[in-house]
Amino acid sequence: MTDQTDPALDPLRARIASAQLGAEAEERGKVIAIADGLAMVDGLPGAELNEIVTFATGARGFVLTLEEDHLNVACLDPADDVAAGTRVTRTGLLASVPVGEGLFGRVLDPLGRPLDDGPLPDSEERLPVERPAPSIIDRDFVSEPVETGLLVVDALFAIGRGQRELIIGERQTGKTSIAVDTIINQANSDIISIYVAIGQRTSAVRHVIDAVREHGRMDQTIFIVAEASAEPGLQWLAPFSATSIAEWFRDRGRHVLIVYDDLTKHAATHRELALLSRQPPGREAYPGDIFYLHARLLERAAKLSKARGGGSLTALPIAEIEAGNLSAYIPTNLISISDGQIVMSQSLFAANQRPAIDIGLSVSRVGGKAQRATMKSVSGRLRLDYAQYLEMKMFSRFGGFGDEAMAARMKRGERIAALLAQPRLSPLDLLTQIALLSALNDGMLDDVDLAEIAHLKTKLPSMLANDSRLSDLDLRAPKLDHEKRSAILEVVQSALKQA
Repeated sequence: MTDQTDPALDPLRARIASAQLGAEAEERGKVIAIADGLAMVDGLPGAELNEIVTFATGARGFVLTLEEDHLNVACLDPADDVAAGTRVTRTGLLASVPVGEGLFGRVLDPLGRPLDDGPLPDSEERLPVERPAPSIIDRDFVSEPVETGLLVVDALFAIGRGQRELIIGERQTGKTSIAVDTIINQANSDIISIYVAIGQRTSAVRHVIDAVREHGRMDQTIFIVAEASAEPGLQWLAPFSATSIAEWFRDRGRHVLIVYDDLTKHAATHRELALLSRQPPGREAYPGDIFYLHARLLERAAKLSKARGGGSLTALPIAEIEAGNLSAYIPTNLISISDGQIVMSQSLFAANQRPAIDIGLSVSRVGGKAQRATMKSVSGRLRLDYAQYLEMKMFSRFGGFGDEAMAARMKRGERIAALLAQPRLSPLDLLTQIALLSALNDGMLDDVDLAEIAHLKTKLPSMLANDSRLSDLDLRAPKLDHEKRSAILEVVQSALKQA
């Protein structure tokens, strides 16, 4: 017989004494039907929108829509063993994602689970994936630039911190390259970068990660990946989860850049889930809430007021079009929501003009207010001169120009095109961009061979950085003073002699 005074039993007695006895209620439902990652569930009257539920097989899902007599649950795990009659249990927890400094350099899925063979993220805090956008009173004016390192963007379509600039174009025209170059250019800035892959091929995502690892700063970058083989529920959650992660930093006064690659696939996933849940289809079979879906996502990007910490969240959503059709449903929705668009041109890409940005269709609606004054002072006529050159180039196919002034304008346009052409993964710092445009405006490049301009862009950054006369140059000044401008042009002249 066991000795009741045995001290070894004290922990057991304490557990028995602290046990909460009594009835415990638990809501249980069952699957009515399941197909293609969406389950119809009956019997969970208290479930909330975006609540996580678990199937008896161990798979999880979240409540996508609430219908009068059932729930539509989007699966977050493979549901091969889930069938009609499978028991479903509420968790009482809303879909959430881990946040914090421990996510830097990690590749995660939209629920924060590691995809890089590493441990679980070092984070004790989680945020719901759906959060309200900042109110108007909490926002501030967009007044600081996000420097992309791409001369054509920084000079003509400057992007401000807190802006939403859409990158749109046909397949394989360099949309993702612009976003990746922008992320890489933040290696020397205070901006945190988050890349969201929605329905992308595994190989394409790996190329992006490898490029950032080799040329950028992994310790300031986070990757949220829901690749093409992932469950539709994960693809649907991906942009919202990544935005919650970004908001954690923004709300603490930090500056964040987030790339959604791409929202066209996200819209297709939403359409797939909506049709499976028997929502009425509208234009192009998309449900009626497709505009609201992306509006509530992109409205979360903002520049906060000083009272809220002064942080910013800049969004670069990517959209794909077919046959150059900018008037399709999803592209027009995203254009109307965002603060400008960078339009990629298939013809320019085929002509080897990279980045292949169509300057006639592209615009930044607020970035000009955030552009550095020194950059603005040297890029004033660039867009007009380049547009005139492209128009003249099209008509020159029918014969040459006899007018010397027109020939000179064509010659200058060719130099502008050579300046704006830029290889991938080779961003230019702001001083180099200003130096190149200053030399162009002074006519220093008019007689330079086009091949030498590419060499000039390679040599110039180090020569400018090593010139002692430019060590105290303030690029935030309203304009360059005569002495600094002369020193910059002298460095350009020296670089041209070495090219």
